[in-house]
Amino acid sequence: MSKLWGGRFTCGTDKAVDDFNSSIRFDQRLYRHDIMGSVAHAEMLGKTGVIALEDSKAICKALKEVLDDIDAGKVEFRIDAEDIHMNVETLLIEKIGAAGKRLHTGRSRNDQVALDIRMYLKDEIIEIMTDLKRLLGVILSVAEKHSDTILPGYTHLQRAQPITLSHHVMAYYQMFKRDCERLADCYDRTNIMPLGSGALAGTTYPLDRDYVAKRLGFEGVTQNSLDGVSDRDFAAEFLFCTSMIMMHLSRFSEEMVLWSSLEFAFVEMDDAYSTGSSIMPQKKNPDVAELVRGKTGRVYGDLMGLLTVMKGLPLAYNKDMQEDKESAFDAIDTVKMCLPVFTDMLATCTFRKENMYKAATRGFTNATDFADYLVKHGVPFRQAHEITGKLVLECLGKGVAIEELELSELRDICSQCLTEDQSAEALIGEDVYEEISLMKCVSGRTLTGGPAPETVLASVAKEKAALDAVNVPEKLTDTFVF
Repeated sequence: MSKLWGGRFTCGTDKAVDDFNSSIRFDQRLYRHDIMGSVAHAEMLGKTGVIALEDSKAICKALKEVLDDIDAGKVEFRIDAEDIHMNVETLLIEKIGAAGKRLHTGRSRNDQVALDIRMYLKDEIIEIMTDLKRLLGVILSVAEKHSDTILPGYTHLQRAQPITLSHHVMAYYQMFKRDCERLADCYDRTNIMPLGSGALAGTTYPLDRDYVAKRLGFEGVTQNSLDGVSDRDFAAEFLFCTSMIMMHLSRFSEEMVLWSSLEFAFVEMDDAYSTGSSIMPQKKNPDVAELVRGKTGRVYGDLMGLLTVMKGLPLAYNKDMQEDKESAFDAIDTVKMCLPVFTDMLATCTFRKENMYKAATRGFTNATDFADYLVKHGVPFRQAHEITGKLVLECLGKGVAIEELELSELRDICSQCLTEDQSAEALIGEDVYEEISLMKCVSGRTLTGGPAPETVLASVAKEKAALDAVNVPEKLTDTFVF
């Protein structure tokens, strides 16, 4: 097969070079977007008189036929045609001959591929945002159900203060909500059309860039032809967004792995989202969570790979930039695999409320509230902190919790750290046991963002309304009319 660009060459490329140079094995997934972009370009060429209107119409009709053939599995893409753009153009020319050769007027593969990847990423951002919305909905459901489920909150993986499961999962809600917002921002920066930039310097043809942009659902056109073909910031930003999503999924997965262990026993995965051991019949492994955690690394690698490709490239287009697509495609496939299965795993798991509560009763998670109790009775916080620390030390020696001590014991221990003008009897009353009960520790924290059930439920209601109002754009592949 002679190359569409072969006029300047005296011989064909070596087969090994064809294989090395070709991207059709991975960029063939862009075929629909490539054809939509070509249809819009052909319509514009006919509209502006750059090519004859009848040629424009013949091109558009044949491109739709090519699309139908590909959808029907009738097309075998050719390595020697290099990429999806040349494959589609070759198929077009085979169908209508000379008229098909006019399609590429005023266009380069440089701005064509920049257009295709932007269109493709826009549609994929919409799909990922839709998956994120579903996960956010499941988190809200868990939070609504467990507003009074008490468990220990941790710092340094040590029991710290009592919170609720609702409060805990709503922390992840905020993470994934930010992921949605980041994707929406990324969408806006991706939603700029580069076609018309040519190879690097635009073209002398009177193209109507705004028509093509509107036809393809773009908000505007790129403002510099060099940047239009060499910019992959939007792709790197997209990979950063997917890396953040995976990081949040991985953190959540790590906790689910820990919580499903016998040492925690806070959660049990549904059998449909667990696996067994080939040798140990008793095992029930959280493989879904572990795989999500593991796949995070490959998405990080996709981001670092693209950043490394781009870091030393002079303007404008360089063949190195062909490497942008495999990174993006891998990240897309990985995130779109992980989000739904993680969402279903979370929706079907069982939280062990009794075990969570029992864990919160150990580890002195109410120690801060005991110190605050003293502060409310006039003790300076630093002194209250020291008194409570001594109290915890005594309790550790006795093997008891603070609330298990008799009132007289509490007063005796605390009196060791009091000044002469301070009275343990006056500072510590019978109400101390109520004040350091786990539910009181939780319910008293009513500040915005706190774990009090009423506060969290108010946040859940607010986020529900906000989530319902999130407007995810329609995909171009669902709305484009040929």
